[in-house]
Amino acid sequence: MVEILSKWTVILFGVFFIATVFLMLFAQKKAREILRKAGSTNLINYTEITVRMIPAAGLIGYADYSRFPEVFSIVGWFMLGTSIILYFVPRRLHHSYSLKSAEILKPIYFRLISPFSMLIGLAILYAVF
Repeated sequence: MVEILSKWTVILFGVFFIATVFLMLFAQKKAREILRKAGSTNLINYTEITVRMIPAAGLIGYADYSRFPEVFSIVGWFMLGTSIILYFVPRRLHHSYSLKSAEILKPIYFRLISPFSMLIGLAILYAVF
């Protein structure tokens, strides 16, 4: 049961990366707006951190069944560990970081990095199937 739940969580994580490509290609301003909102309120901050733990747990739970168990395990534990650390980082610091990142990432940059999101999503799906 854990294997199946983890597998589908990881599949959805890969699909999320692929779907993000379209946001970055066709709605760069919206992508930048979303980035600016990270950590902006307690609800957004802690929801973002908590939701991030779901694919992390999926990667850890499915690591032994994937094509790349070490990679899944390391990335999953890294995501989980950094999520836990972010619970203790002041929300305003997190939000300030997202605002600075959004300022650096001009709309054209979202287009330029979108292929990486596609590659990551496809790599995740490849590792599962």
